[in-house]
Amino acid sequence: MRDDLREYVVEHLGDEESGVLIVDETGFLKKGNKSVGVGRRYTGTAGKKENCQIGVFLAYASEKGSAFVDRELYLPGDWAGDPNRRAEAGVPEEVRFATKGQLARVMLGRAFEAKVPARWVLADSIYGADSKFRTFLEERRKHYVLAVHKTTRVWHAGRHYQMKTLAKELPEVHWNRVSAGLGSKGERLYDWACLELEDELSQTGTRRWLLLRRGIEEPDEQTFYLAYAPAGTSPEGLARTAGKRWRIEECFEEAKGETGLDEYEVRKWEGWHRHITLSLLAHAYLSVLGSVAEGGQDAGKKGLSNRISIPG
Repeated sequence: MRDDLREYVVEHLGDEESGVLIVDETGFLKKGNKSVGVGRRYTGTAGKKENCQIGVFLAYASEKGSAFVDRELYLPGDWAGDPNRRAEAGVPEEVRFATKGQLARVMLGRAFEAKVPARWVLADSIYGADSKFRTFLEERRKHYVLAVHKTTRVWHAGRHYQMKTLAKELPEVHWNRVSAGLGSKGERLYDWACLELEDELSQTGTRRWLLLRRGIEEPDEQTFYLAYAPAGTSPEGLARTAGKRWRIEECFEEAKGETGLDEYEVRKWEGWHRHITLSLLAHAYLSVLGSVAEGGQDAGKKGLSNRISIPG
């Protein structure tokens, strides 16, 4: 069903020019210690440490719409190494501890193998700051715009720098006001600066950039990105691409509000994956219907009523 979900989304929302793959996670607040993978850790869902499960998700977004295409449950080390908890929650024997970055690489690997039409991979600093995650993408020649920590070190002009150090040296002329996309309150306007990094890629057809975003009213609020893209990519293009990462947050909000993504009481591994996958499928169906309605197309001609049957 997971593969059917991906195929369905690609069939109806796939677009070679505007498609992007987005990695992010979300928390599911839980009581007790029986729900598979549950533990006390930070989650953006609550904005603090809470007892919760963490799911890592992969979404697809294009000019036609946005929907999830994959999911993995994060199994922390205290669960992965406890045979009694594993047995009680039905965790398959082959499942071992994996970092969130490793789970993201597994899902992206499935998407690449299935030839999902996406020009970019986007993610926040949990994944972007992981050098193994960036290397995984570069080895497969997949372009990315990834948020990173300000202390992330990059090679430039013959030496290593922390990104915050390079950012301080950027003259004001490098900054431009660019929209990161349309939000609920209009255009998401920020000031952006971009610096092409001089590294070992300089003689290839691909480049790395430091991309920096700052608030207009609060310029001290800055976000750092590393980008890997074809030579000649414009700073404005990188900024607009970075802004597409918000599409997965909109998907989380929709799936939790409309298809019950976080409304479950299952405790076991299989139950979690069944509920989550059905919820994502329902969300994808609604996303496709919305895309068809917005485009003024006839749903029957697109085969929406019989391509996938949703129980209930």
